[in-house]
Amino acid sequence: MLRTALRNVLAHKARLMMTALAVLLGVAFVAGTLIFSDTVGEAIKKASAKNLKGVAVSVQAVSDDNAPPTGKDGKRTTLLDDKLVNTVRALPGVQSVRRNVAGTATLAGPDGIPIGKGWQNIATNFQPDKDGYDERYPLMEGRGPAAANEIALDEATAKAAGHKVGDSVRFATDGPVLTKKLVGIVTTEDPQVTAGGSLALFDTATAQKLYLHPGQFDELVVGAAPGTDQQALTAKVREVLPKDRAEATSGTALAAEQSRMITEQNKSLSQTLLVFAGIALFVGIFIIANTFTMLISQRSREIALLRAVGASRRQVVRSVLAEAGLLGLVSSVIGLGLGAGIAVGLRAVLDANGAGFPDGPVIVSPTAVLSALGVGVVVTVLAAWLPSRKAAKIAPVEALNTVEAPPALRSLVIRNSLGTVVTGLGVAVMFYVTTLKSSDDLPVAMAGAMLTLTGVIILAPLLSRPLVSLAGIVTTRLFGIGGKLAKENALRNPRRTAATASALMIGLTLITGMTVVGNSAQQAMDKMTANGLKADYKIATSTFIGLDTKLSQKVAQIPGVEAMAPLRNSGVQTGDSSLNLVGTDLAAIGKVAQLDFTSGSLTAPGADGIAVSRTAAKEHGWQTGDTFDGTFFDKKKTKLKIVGIYADNPVIGEAIGATSLVDPHLTELKNDELLVKAADGPKEELEKQIRHALGDSPLLKVQDHADLRKENAGQIETVLYIVYGLLGMAVIIAVVGVVNTLAMSVFERTREIGMLRAIGLARSGIKQMVRLESVVISLFGAVLGIGVGVFLSWAGGNLVSQGLPTYELLLPWGRLGLFLLIALVVGVLAALWPARRAARLNVLEAIGAQ
Repeated sequence: MLRTALRNVLAHKARLMMTALAVLLGVAFVAGTLIFSDTVGEAIKKASAKNLKGVAVSVQAVSDDNAPPTGKDGKRTTLLDDKLVNTVRALPGVQSVRRNVAGTATLAGPDGIPIGKGWQNIATNFQPDKDGYDERYPLMEGRGPAAANEIALDEATAKAAGHKVGDSVRFATDGPVLTKKLVGIVTTEDPQVTAGGSLALFDTATAQKLYLHPGQFDELVVGAAPGTDQQALTAKVREVLPKDRAEATSGTALAAEQSRMITEQNKSLSQTLLVFAGIALFVGIFIIANTFTMLISQRSREIALLRAVGASRRQVVRSVLAEAGLLGLVSSVIGLGLGAGIAVGLRAVLDANGAGFPDGPVIVSPTAVLSALGVGVVVTVLAAWLPSRKAAKIAPVEALNTVEAPPALRSLVIRNSLGTVVTGLGVAVMFYVTTLKSSDDLPVAMAGAMLTLTGVIILAPLLSRPLVSLAGIVTTRLFGIGGKLAKENALRNPRRTAATASALMIGLTLITGMTVVGNSAQQAMDKMTANGLKADYKIATSTFIGLDTKLSQKVAQIPGVEAMAPLRNSGVQTGDSSLNLVGTDLAAIGKVAQLDFTSGSLTAPGADGIAVSRTAAKEHGWQTGDTFDGTFFDKKKTKLKIVGIYADNPVIGEAIGATSLVDPHLTELKNDELLVKAADGPKEELEKQIRHALGDSPLLKVQDHADLRKENAGQIETVLYIVYGLLGMAVIIAVVGVVNTLAMSVFERTREIGMLRAIGLARSGIKQMVRLESVVISLFGAVLGIGVGVFLSWAGGNLVSQGLPTYELLLPWGRLGLFLLIALVVGVLAALWPARRAARLNVLEAIGAQ
């Protein structure tokens, strides 16, 4: 029987090719996900290890809760100073002490757009030895910065900004734009920089002037003498540190913590990719099971003859499972190789979109190999198990029967009954989801969606008859006998048609659901921006460090600016919860933001008066005129009075008060945002004037309504495009399933096609019949998928609306029409090879086929 299984694999190469392709693609996705995760994780770990090379002990400053983090000059203050450096250096076993100053510096690119990613735009001090060499930042060109007007950049940053040694570099830290001469270009293994950030280097005195105070540092990196125990040295360093103002961590512990953080950061991405890989395999199961079912049907005479000559049912099952196992193993091996290519391609795509993963070799771990091979073989064997049982039940007398027996009526009744129960349960859960109020209930929604989708898959044979018959009316009227034959062929075996269409349905259900939710969320964000913001411009910084209050006055004085209101955020603790209080110009805020009061007003709030949103008032049980004790973040308590309640506004947030109320409690007086109303609407010239008034800083973000919409939409669009790309694999596998079904259907109907040719149906008519059958099956799957996707997005939209009050279901008819068009194209393309094969059959040989 084993030899028989091997012979069957070799004898039906063409028929098994599509099944092998379905397994191969599913395994490739799983393998690619695991290899990508291992490769990126190992590359980041190695980069971190290089970054920590020579670090025996890291001493870092700790902020004092009882003292402000910055001085009156806006600079940070630490207790790591030259005196402590000398104390640490004098300890036994200490070979070196590196004194680091840390900050951020954002460079202006050639077009004025900032280089890098906000807080990943790190800045520090270049610390040369007597030969002018800094081992942490090896020089590629030029030299290290040694004067106040000099700067060095890493290679990637210099290239992105278009700078060469000798150029003037414009950048900003947290204040006005600075210009320094580029004297050197370095390389770095710092993961923050390689992941899309930037690096700026200054001499130590300049770095301290920019970020700290003279003689102070953020970190001391201690290098150990050969043979020194790292843990013992860490303990010695701890003994000489200022209590509660600095902490010492061993290099080993630091590396372990970084490794843990890296693993956590990659975990969510890997899990997301594995979810989509599972979807691809789920679709593949339908294709594999469908293919083996058809193979068994076509080989019914052969199997019956085996039974007649003495083969037991168990031997037949083993034979089919051995065939499936061998197919799964070979396909999985090829899929593993393809998966490595997918991992490399995925990494390149993410890098091109700014991921910035460190360089490193492709890592194919034993876990990835065993998982990929195990998944491929197990899935294929499980998918073949039911067909193998069906094969074992074939009686020897059926060897004389050349006509495929239709499914037993009892089995279809059981299937339809089960499908009705599962679908009903899933729909009931989704209706229950429409009543839920918290995003924590997402698992309930996911369970309901899975039940609904599973139930529809089970019911697909029952649903295929009315939907395919409806489509058949159209094809018959448009294409005559070819259209009618296509309909009859699709209805001949509803299980096969349903299994083929279900593969496409799964992918389109998920794509439709994500598209509808994404489109509705995008429209909700646009509505929030339009409804809550009267201002023409929203001004902020890309690093969220705030804007000097003096600059806001300059903006207010620009000709063409009708109104300007600053926003300064502060937190107020009230009971067990906190309230975000925004300080602003109460006389101007109504001109730049939509404030619809349901009670009270801000006309005469008084020194302690605040207005709160409707939601905040409801949560705390407040009414206009109530007072409560609030504790600001500086631990100072104040009695606050509710002078008004306004409709929720995403621009303003939970509460609003005068700047005079908020300012005394801020550690640093800065505006988080500026809202600007233009007298004649937004104009390019006015935007340039605003930027100029604010120093043309690369930190600056001046956004009009279109920019805000684009920013909000961009986040959603990015997610959707990633989902489309990942689910595209499931659709590709579904296309393979359609091709597979048609090819086997043509083989099955060889005699029938020969008879049709004999009675006058031309080759073009045969091709048209097969193509229309493919289109009908594809459209059936698309209609089911889009319908289920819309229903699930409608039911789950209630959870989204909890975070987006303006959310409402809006169907993107254009995209839904595009999905139907894609299904139509899929049907046409999938039929090319089977239709051509059917048309080229020899009439006499086809009529004589068994």
